[in-house]
Amino acid sequence: MSILAGYVVPHPPIIVDDVGSEDTSAAKKTIEAYHQVAKDIQRLKPDTIIVSSPHGKLYRDYFHVSSGIGTRGDFGQFGAKDVSFAVSYDTKLVKEISDQAHHNNLPVGTLGGHETGLDHGVMVPLYFINQYYQDYQLIRISPSGFDLLEHYKIGKFIQSIVANDKKVVWVASGDLSHKLKESGPYGFIEEGPKLDHHITDVLKTAQFNAFFDIPKSIREKGAECGLSSFVMMAGALDRRDIDHTFLSYEGPFGVGYAVSMYHVLGIDQSKQYDKIYQTKASKTITEQKTKEDPYIQLARASLEYFTKYKKRLILPTHLPKELLETKASVFVTIFKHGELRGCVGKTSPTYESVAEEIIDSAISAGHHDHRFPHVKEDELPYLTYKVDVLSPPETIDSIDQLDVKTYGVIVKHGYRSGLLLPNLDGIDTAEKQVSIAKQKAGINPNEPVDLERFKVVRHEVS
Repeated sequence: MSILAGYVVPHPPIIVDDVGSEDTSAAKKTIEAYHQVAKDIQRLKPDTIIVSSPHGKLYRDYFHVSSGIGTRGDFGQFGAKDVSFAVSYDTKLVKEISDQAHHNNLPVGTLGGHETGLDHGVMVPLYFINQYYQDYQLIRISPSGFDLLEHYKIGKFIQSIVANDKKVVWVASGDLSHKLKESGPYGFIEEGPKLDHHITDVLKTAQFNAFFDIPKSIREKGAECGLSSFVMMAGALDRRDIDHTFLSYEGPFGVGYAVSMYHVLGIDQSKQYDKIYQTKASKTITEQKTKEDPYIQLARASLEYFTKYKKRLILPTHLPKELLETKASVFVTIFKHGELRGCVGKTSPTYESVAEEIIDSAISAGHHDHRFPHVKEDELPYLTYKVDVLSPPETIDSIDQLDVKTYGVIVKHGYRSGLLLPNLDGIDTAEKQVSIAKQKAGINPNEPVDLERFKVVRHEVS
């Protein structure tokens, strides 16, 4: 069996003796669990340790693997320069990952900017591991801006190319919520403990498909940094019978720390956690489709037709009159597994009907939103849609005339303008609404803007 085990560990430098000093005692459970993990790795004697760290080189659309023959690092920025590390990379496996990824058109490898020294997301685990075992080579891999399923896919891919005669363990470095205590560095929010409850439940049961069910709103508000790293490890354990041990959880400094380990016992084809989730999600979307109105149906048909045939859908003639005879601006928003996948529209209409606006915006949301790669055909079954039909905007004199639940906002400064739709998750003040609209337009925070507001008629399946 190539990948022998996976470990979830946190990475607070404060648990390193020379960094935290007397403060380390507050994280006693975490430190004790860390020593158990390190001893377990010593027992397994892996040839290679793969560490996924959210503090490495990050790209929105690429999983970076560190290149070169090795690197160094120390805790100098945390006041302990003498605690240092020198590691050798498993160059053969790194090359195999890069070559096979290129062959399979997967966004993972050594491309990217200049290599840097070890980050603390790698050094904290190595601080404990090296106390017991040092006869290994290292692979460092960073998460990306892709969704969690893509992280699982990359873990599966790496599992598939590790040679059977090679002994490898995966260390998933990451902290849980950073908002557990008012006295903590990031304060408290009620979603913080909820997030940690979700994640630790998954870690305790090893039912990794439940990672994908954690609401994005809780993930964002809870401010975790480790989930994508954990999901990559889960992907590396795909189709494996696992013996799992949850070792500890605590949050003494207002940040959640969990430690758990997973030993591979053999093959279990039923444990394809991405497939389990996708089957469930596909069933839900099939049910939702029966509730879609003509606006959403047209958006879905437009993007699916363009993605499959690279042609614009011919305007259907059977649509309701309001779609064919009304002229208005439209925004189409696409979601994949509950996460934004694209959103495009116009501040003023350019076609003679709402229907034509929907066709145009749906295609643009899927293929011309610069924040995301083009929608692929195999994604189409998992997409959901929201269509907003805008009322004509009206000029307002003050931000006080905004209500984030009722009105969207358009900000203008010279030739630059930005728009934000109303009633968006996480936008709870007019100031925040205007601030984000300015960011979208490239307008500096202190620059004055002209304001317009508008209402929308929203079409979505709740």
